[in-house]
Amino acid sequence: MGRITVKNLITYSYHGCYSEENEIGSKYKIDIWVEGDFESAEKNDSLENTVDYVALTDITAKEMSIPSKLIEHVAKRIIDKILLKWPELKLAGLTVKKISPPMNQNVHSVEYTIEKTR
Repeated sequence: MGRITVKNLITYSYHGCYSEENEIGSKYKIDIWVEGDFESAEKNDSLENTVDYVALTDITAKEMSIPSKLIEHVAKRIIDKILLKWPELKLAGLTVKKISPPMNQNVHSVEYTIEKTR
């Protein structure tokens, strides 16, 4: 069993319950991880035997470009797409971090983490 991790994918997206968030947008940082049997990739040195992290980030960026009211909702969409693309994965997870969310208090970020296993 191995784990592939992508750290700090940065997007500018338009998620939120307030109309201002949908108009102005916000910066997001996303960490993605997947687990599976990558023994063939270890032996064969072939992209076909692993998860292409370029495709992993492309899926994430595409879903982040579709506005949602809640980061929980966009996170689930991303996880579902990852597991659909790579059915051999045993686990997929991600953390979506909204930087400087519009709140009454000064907060660096708000984040949501989701993980799904098969």
